[in-house]
Amino acid sequence: MSVLQPDPTTRWRCGACGNLTRFDVTRSSRVVEYVHLDLAGVPRVEERTVLEETVEQVRCRWCDRGDRIELVPRTDTADTADTADTADPADSADAVDAVGD
Repeated sequence: MSVLQPDPTTRWRCGACGNLTRFDVTRSSRVVEYVHLDLAGVPRVEERTVLEETVEQVRCRWCDRGDRIELVPRTDTADTADTADTADPADSADAVDAVGD
């Protein structure tokens, strides 16, 4: 059974305990890897191309439930960062002056 994966606008949430951040994810993958062996024979994967990947199961790390995992809208933290970047520098200078007075 395949599990729905979050996209940029959604995230996983455990409907049982409310967990939003800790999950055990079981995946099946089919990949092509470029493996470089050093002179001692120790392998290191330098390139990895995922041909196919399926999330088979997601379990909550807190309550160990796998039957209550749902997709919920993601709160967009980028909006607050964009607002801070576009704030008028004069406004923050006034705030500093007010604190110094």
